[in-house]
Amino acid sequence: MGDILVGTCSWTDRALVGSGWYPAGRRDAEGRLRYYSERFPVVEVDATYYALPSERNSRLWAERTPDGFVFDVKAFSMLTGHPTRSSALPPGLPADTRDPGVLDEVWARFAEGVEPLRRAGRLGGVLFQFPPWFRPGERAERFLADTAGRTRGWPVAVEFRHPSWWEEGRARETGALLARYGMAAVAVDMVQTLPASIPPVTPVTSARLSVVRFHGRSAAWGTGTKEERFRYGYRDEELAEWLPRLDRLAERADQVHVLFNNCCGDAAVRAAEAMTRLLDRRPATRRSAPASSH
Repeated sequence: MGDILVGTCSWTDRALVGSGWYPAGRRDAEGRLRYYSERFPVVEVDATYYALPSERNSRLWAERTPDGFVFDVKAFSMLTGHPTRSSALPPGLPADTRDPGVLDEVWARFAEGVEPLRRAGRLGGVLFQFPPWFRPGERAERFLADTAGRTRGWPVAVEFRHPSWWEEGRARETGALLARYGMAAVAVDMVQTLPASIPPVTPVTSARLSVVRFHGRSAAWGTGTKEERFRYGYRDEELAEWLPRLDRLAERADQVHVLFNNCCGDAAVRAAEAMTRLLDRRPATRRSAPASSH
């Protein structure tokens, strides 16, 4: 039975810092991370989507967290085909993905930035969250093949934002594609009434890692402001729906990362705390069930 690690998609989100969850005396950069890592075993680094990670920060993160704590690092925007501001790149480097030299340099900088985490055994996974316009097809498959080549040896997770990847009749092919490269498929929990809704499928495509990201169930997904999209408080019964699914994932993967992305105020940490309680209350036979064959 693999380990189920529960956490959130940020520990530095401005709304969380302003919510009062961090106690007085623990609100500086070091205090926040130490406080968070005393309560959860995993966190997603969201900032690396907006700016390339630095080796210094990665070293500090490893030093400030206990043994066994891991970071899931979100891939930089240019590496997933998202628009990227020139100001987010090193001086003199244009935001031009058509230039192979630029892309090679960005990949190299990203790899250097996460290397201290990987070397310390703290790199839980690298999340490649592809944009809604990234649809199945030859171009997408070439992009994934290139990504697999550049990330060989890394623990990689892939989240698709276009629902056609996981629709009936396509899901098996998508799972096989990710499994070919050893990439973990990211399962999502989100509102299911929108054209862009991703179904809550839970394929296991890597024996190493499985990831579930909880986005909240706001109907403003895809149309509202960031706060409106992620303003959602999970009820215990909604989280409990996932307990059997998480157990099934843990039977086939060494680690399951359960990450809450409803980062509005303290909603994500409260949901993560609730999910942890629910998991801890399961019968011991479920927590220690023998793993099934892959």
